[in-house]
Amino acid sequence: MALRDDLVQYYRWLRDYGYNDSHSGNASVREGDFIWVTPTGAFAELLRPHDLIACPLDGEIPQGASLDAALHRGVYRANPQVNAVLHSHGAYTVGATLDGADYLPPDFEGRYYFERVPVLDIPYADYWAEAPRRVPQALRGSPVVVVRGHGVYAAGETLERAYKWTCSLELSAKTAVIARQAGTL
Repeated sequence: MALRDDLVQYYRWLRDYGYNDSHSGNASVREGDFIWVTPTGAFAELLRPHDLIACPLDGEIPQGASLDAALHRGVYRANPQVNAVLHSHGAYTVGATLDGADYLPPDFEGRYYFERVPVLDIPYADYWAEAPRRVPQALRGSPVVVVRGHGVYAAGETLERAYKWTCSLELSAKTAVIARQAGTL
């Protein structure tokens, strides 16, 4: 049960700290040959461990699982070292990458963790068909990736590591936006 408790906690933190709205984003954690994934439209403040959906790494995706469940499974298949995936909608990151160019962190910490963050330009109408293939592929070379106009996918060996990547990227993007407003970037 500890893994599911942790997943719920990290999903709530994404909401509590402004990376998602009350019902957005999704999260998963690997446990053996399946993953625990948030349900579609999960309400962060009311989500409980028993609400999570067990989704096999192969086979049918259970009804009610996050609409991104196929994407999460793809990340785990493409990246055997990954045990957690967090999807968020950090406003600074989304805003700073709307041009579609890969994100180059201007700050020390951002650059320390990510020399370059891939930004995938997936047309909104093609998201469900393309994202489950393109996001896992991009996460093979980077711990975090942005889908232009949509949000961030972070993958880690642990939930804590995926959360760190999410937070570090958002702080870097916030710093970049502030620097542009101040005219120093």
